[in-house]
Amino acid sequence: MRARDKVAVSALRAALAALDNAEAVPPDATAPAAGALEAAPFGAGATEVARRELTEHDVQEILRAEVTERLAFARQLTAPSHADRADRLRAEAGVLLRFLDGDRPAPA
Repeated sequence: MRARDKVAVSALRAALAALDNAEAVPPDATAPAAGALEAAPFGAGATEVARRELTEHDVQEILRAEVTERLAFARQLTAPSHADRADRLRAEAGVLLRFLDGDRPAPA
């Protein structure tokens, strides 16, 4: 962000959102939909559920999916009027590939 690299910021924000979504716990289908008021949890965080912990492999797979999605969409943008968008998607994929390849930039 400090370097004002809009492409990198966009790619990293999208990747962080994808990782955040992957950590979400699906709602329990067996939990009762309604119950007695006296049995309801109360207080700060009473209904919070621990988030799923992702392994390094999970993170890599999510990042690969983000790269694949961007490259596939860039290939679909064939009209000359969409050339800038396709270039940006390819550049975002390149940013994410640097993390997959282990060529991580130094923290700012």
